[in-house]
Amino acid sequence: MTATHDEPHGHDHGLSFDLATMAGRRWDRRLMDRRRALQMVGGAGLVALFGCGSDDGGGAAGSSSTTTTGSPSTTAGSEAATESSDCSPIPEETVGPYPGDGSNGPNVLTEDGIVRQDIRPSFGSATGLAEGVTATLNLAILDTTNGCAPLEGAAVYVWHCDRDGQYSLYSPGATDENYLRGMQETDSAGAVSFTSIFPACYPGRWPHIHFEVYASVAEATGGAGPLATSQGALPEDVCNQAYGADGYEQSVTNLAQVSLEADNVFGDGASQQLASVTGSVDDGFVVELSVPV
Repeated sequence: MTATHDEPHGHDHGLSFDLATMAGRRWDRRLMDRRRALQMVGGAGLVALFGCGSDDGGGAAGSSSTTTTGSPSTTAGSEAATESSDCSPIPEETVGPYPGDGSNGPNVLTEDGIVRQDIRPSFGSATGLAEGVTATLNLAILDTTNGCAPLEGAAVYVWHCDRDGQYSLYSPGATDENYLRGMQETDSAGAVSFTSIFPACYPGRWPHIHFEVYASVAEATGGAGPLATSQGALPEDVCNQAYGADGYEQSVTNLAQVSLEADNVFGDGASQQLASVTGSVDDGFVVELSVPV
């Protein structure tokens, strides 16, 4: 999948930056890392359901109706992926300019506290808290070398922008924070679940969540390359509902100026990357995506 990196504040590094990042760090090591990793880890069972979070992050207000887009459960999504004859890896995407994985500046993966479920607060010496509509992020990691069976023992690192479109560690005013970044190990169902907020829509990009999948937490924290790097897209109807909440006013304007079809990452097809979402502003959203690697 051809894509350029995302850049919310106009300081575009250019296509050469993306190609160098992708080629230099990802492709040469990926096949070797992946074959070795998939010999060591496997999985069984199906992904369990996770409940909605509550909105305790900053005075969100809006409709209390329930929004359902796509499959209503991670279990159903995993079953579909496992049973489907098409078990192809999720499209490879750029990490963008703000990964925090050591490939472009800071490396949060080496810090104590990165393995966590609730990624809204900063950790370590940082004290910031990302406010916004609560979102539970459920990812199901599937093994394409084993018929898309759940992949146990892998590590999933997620990150995304805050309610203002800022990225911790990089954006002005947030360089001393590390919120909205975290890692977890997949369970026997290949599942991880993070408590977060609904990300903003910033200029030039469709609303999205970044993630990397590693063979294990030890490999991720030890500097090994990921098995997969991709992004999940958020459905338009859910974005419209979430951006009616307090603090997301700029996202309303930004979303009206972009489209999924014209996005520089998802524009060549997002069928594998469009998350299914349930919930509401008042109750919190649940974002779910199956990730074959």
